[in-house]
Amino acid sequence: MINETVLLFSYGTLQNSTVQQKTFGRELVGYKDELLNYKLEMIKIQDKRVVKLSGEACHPIAVSSQSDTISGKVFEISAEELAQSDEYEVDEYQRVLGEMVSGIPAWVYVECKE
Repeated sequence: MINETVLLFSYGTLQNSTVQQKTFGRELVGYKDELLNYKLEMIKIQDKRVVKLSGEACHPIAVSSQSDTISGKVFEISAEELAQSDEYEVDEYQRVLGEMVSGIPAWVYVECKE
């Protein structure tokens, strides 16, 4: 089976090399891009495992907006690594396919609407 690659946009702690090493077992290489129609807010993380790993008790979260953009990086990862990033993200986040300034869609974690 061919190892499918996917694109993951990060605006927060997934850009941290320590988080990448512990989550994926490697440092990711990416390129700058911007997520359309979202703005950043901060949330307090309750999951002690994630706080310990990231070293931060508050993380940014993308919240839907009309015209804002969020700067970050797009990483090419495997489908298995995407599942690993799902494990890292806490319940306040949901993964959606985001629209990028570059025109190339990428997975991104945004505020959970549920």
